Amino acid sequence: MTQNRARTVFLLAHTGRPAAIRSAELVVKGLLREGIGVRVLEYEAADLPLPEEVELVSEATPQCLEGCELLIVLGGDGTLLRGAEFARASGVPMLGVNLGSVGFLAEAERDDLDKVVDRVVTKAYEVEERMTVDVVVHRNGDIVHTDWALNEAAVQKAGAEKLLEVVLEIDGRPVTGFGCDGIVLSTPTGSTAYAFSAGGPVVWPEVEALLMVPISAHALFAKPLVTSPDSVLAVEVLPHIPPGVLWCDGRRTVELPPGARVEVRRGAVPVRLARLHHASFTDRLVAKFALPVSGWRGARQ
Repeated sequence: MTQNRARTVFLLAHTGRPAAIRSAELVVKGLLREGIGVRVLEYEAADLPLPEEVELVSEATPQCLEGCELLIVLGGDGTLLRGAEFARASGVPMLGVNLGSVGFLAEAERDDLDKVVDRVVTKAYEVEERMTVDVVVHRNGDIVHTDWALNEAAVQKAGAEKLLEVVLEIDGRPVTGFGCDGIVLSTPTGSTAYAFSAGGPVVWPEVEALLMVPISAHALFAKPLVTSPDSVLAVEVLPHIPPGVLWCDGRRTVELPPGARVEVRRGAVPVRLARLHHASFTDRLVAKFALPVSGWRGARQ
């Protein structure tokens, strides 16, 4: 049932999580009570206890967010990355509520749902843009696949038995080559995701840069590299080895035949994130990873 309301919010939830179902019910009731319309995917609505006033859409396309001022996502990192696909394609800001473990993309936790509703109602949030990467796969000089990522594009071996042999290139010049389990080509946002697990540096979101992080490289020189945001990073898969695989944000994958070349550059379209807090990224990092900071005295010492 569709209602004519001046403001509309799109809700995306991981309906496989009981916490997401309870959270969705609270958010929807709070927004409707304040006169804000809510739109939900039809196949998700079947698992959610939603009032009749909620607007249902049948297809998960960027057009389903038309007329929405905000995309609220309830779930873990995977659900938030799914929401980022909608946010990028539609230009609608995404507000993530973390129901998983770490959730660096999320702006709120499940205990903050009342605050989330209040901030949405009063429009007390700011919007920041996060850099993405555009990904192009070449084979024999032809483009065979294009994609994008908010966190990272990862070139990996397809099987467990053999190493992936690659040559790395930056700005049209070769850097090094080795056998490895893979290479992570990351944004600053992705520096706390797969690149972090592979031993890469944490990069503050406001720093514009690209990262190239080897995974279990069999080489003496296989350090993470941080480049200009305007650089073009490339990974060439050597032609005499078994196929590899490309993963974008751990969600979209394509096989890389021997001899494939993967190029990554700054994305043309950013992802817009709604922010409720002015807390520094340092505080977020400490909280998310529960870093030991007891004994800190700051500038008073």
